[in-house]
Amino acid sequence: MRAAVVKAAGQPLSIEVRPDPAPGPGEVVVKVARCGVCGSDVERTDAALGALAYEPGYIPGHEFSGEVVALGTGVNRVKIGDRVAPIPVTGCGTCANCLTGQPLWCPNMRPGGNAFAQYALAGQHECLKLPEAISYAEGALIEPIAVGLHGVVLGGITPRARVLVIGAGPIALAAAFWARRMGAGEIAVAAKSTRRRDTALRMGATSFLTAGAELAAQASAVLGGPPDVVLEAVGGPGMIAEAANCVGPRGTIVVLGACWVPDPWMPVCGLFKEARIQFSMMYGMQDYELAADVLQAGAPELTAMITDTVPLDRFPAAFEALRTRTTQCKVMLDPWA
Repeated sequence: MRAAVVKAAGQPLSIEVRPDPAPGPGEVVVKVARCGVCGSDVERTDAALGALAYEPGYIPGHEFSGEVVALGTGVNRVKIGDRVAPIPVTGCGTCANCLTGQPLWCPNMRPGGNAFAQYALAGQHECLKLPEAISYAEGALIEPIAVGLHGVVLGGITPRARVLVIGAGPIALAAAFWARRMGAGEIAVAAKSTRRRDTALRMGATSFLTAGAELAAQASAVLGGPPDVVLEAVGGPGMIAEAANCVGPRGTIVVLGACWVPDPWMPVCGLFKEARIQFSMMYGMQDYELAADVLQAGAPELTAMITDTVPLDRFPAAFEALRTRTTQCKVMLDPWA
């Protein structure tokens, strides 16, 4: 198969021929139809991350969908020809976490994905079967949409809650979308530029702010008071401190962004407000299922996040372009184009 491979941190991906994957017990081979680029993929190919960067030879990619083309021993939940969107981890399938659709917390969980390629492995228990009404592009969008959903659920958003979303990437936009669905009142999205202002408003935000030194005051003004919930979806140094500065008394901060470097901040800012900090890690199968249900019902504002689909030959250049400020939102790989 052909795949986009990490040569070394800080270098462009390399298109190489690799052996087709062989399924182990409980695994399936998925012919990848689409795979989205996550911000973490870009971050973990940056040489500045040092030991946290992907190792040479690694195939990134975890936001994918495709067709099951081979089965390992013991597979009985999916069959060849099924259209699926896999959760990119594999659990044992028998522990309490796996049985409740939470394979991420399986004691024997193995990370998966590796879907910047023509074929990828997935666990049978982690494969969500796609309804015919959902395209492969929409199927690959389920993963980032589910990330946003999981964070909103953990935030405990109640009807009419004042919500601030920090960031305007796909995860932040998905969080704004779900906050509206959960009955939030005023929703403000804050980002450093206005490139995605219109997209954020279509997602359900009631206002868009240009993040700056006075973000707390700006948010309080447009929300009608300090936010009850702050969803931090940037993942850079200083973002938790920013969220703590903005959140209202006894409010909740949900950390969706992944910060890969040390981030000192002043905990007393949260202490004085008796704020709750909740980290949000990925999702469970219920999040995947609900995301698929919404896409099946029709959610053009979500699919509008897909701004480009590129073949493998053009993929390294498209991937590198995401390291700098860009008009792209969600770039997808079509490994067969």
